[in-house]
Amino acid sequence: MNRIGSRTTGKPTLSEVAQLSGVSPITASRALRGVASVAPQLVLRVQEAAQQLGYVANPAARALASAQSQSIVVLIPSLSNHLFIDTLEAIHDVMRPRGLEVLIGNFHYDPAEEENLIRNYLAYQPRGLLLTGFDRSDASRRMLAASGVPCVHMMELNAMPGVACVGFSQQNAGEVAAQHLLDRGRKRLAYVAAQLDPRVMQRAEGFRRAQRAAGVYDVALEVMAPQPSSIGLGGELFSDLMRRHPDVDGIFFCNDDLAQGAMMEALRQGIAIPERVAMVGFNDLPAAAHLVPRLTSIRTPRAAIGRQAAHLLLGLLDGKLEGSQTHDLGFELMVRES
Repeated sequence: MNRIGSRTTGKPTLSEVAQLSGVSPITASRALRGVASVAPQLVLRVQEAAQQLGYVANPAARALASAQSQSIVVLIPSLSNHLFIDTLEAIHDVMRPRGLEVLIGNFHYDPAEEENLIRNYLAYQPRGLLLTGFDRSDASRRMLAASGVPCVHMMELNAMPGVACVGFSQQNAGEVAAQHLLDRGRKRLAYVAAQLDPRVMQRAEGFRRAQRAAGVYDVALEVMAPQPSSIGLGGELFSDLMRRHPDVDGIFFCNDDLAQGAMMEALRQGIAIPERVAMVGFNDLPAAAHLVPRLTSIRTPRAAIGRQAAHLLLGLLDGKLEGSQTHDLGFELMVRES
């Protein structure tokens, strides 16, 4: 394929999209811009070619060729989760002194929505991207690879060549939670989870791993709810779990919201914590240390992850660091009264 238009940058060009879809560059441009005069079947053909190549339109191409974006894009799955708010604040603190604008995209745990955000933001040539985790669509991966924009992944670890990431082992965190309960003599352990994003499922696998090693794993004690996490949902899931499995004596919640709701419901039902059932949360949100009883939880370095990820991205942009970077910031089990 003739890549005349991409010799300098190596990025897919409109000409390549046109050639692959069998139309003229003008038609390809009109199809991608949504011009109504282009036949629907041609629009579909051009869109499929663009997706296959990882092509991203560049509306800034009409501006000066030397113009350079001063934007950093941060894509997170939720703006209602305290975890990501702390991370975003830390990113802003690092980027602001460098004169870089932080653009935030919230994809609501939806890979298709994240794909659209990536496509839209790449069109404006950001300096770099901070991404949450590694679970995304093939189309998103192709666009990111074709763009050449430096990326740093947050919250998870991956030692693959060329990957820059800052986070901790979600599986190890789940394993530590299980081991803590086992060490206190608990044998009927449940995992209660909502949202079911990849990190929640990684924690579940670590929780299973420790239980299997101890010979106490029971798949029937895994409560997996796909709906968004909330305090109210935590109470509902706890009540249903105890009704179906009254012998449960230890529970690991995928986050503190669910744990808080469960503790309130236990109080309403007269279920003693930790005498009757012990509880461990995740993230160690501010309220955890002030509940009655105080909630044992796994503290995650959410602000430190944002800060380190931002510094890492700046190092990549300045040419001071190579692409392969793995920064494990660990986590801490905060043992309290629950």
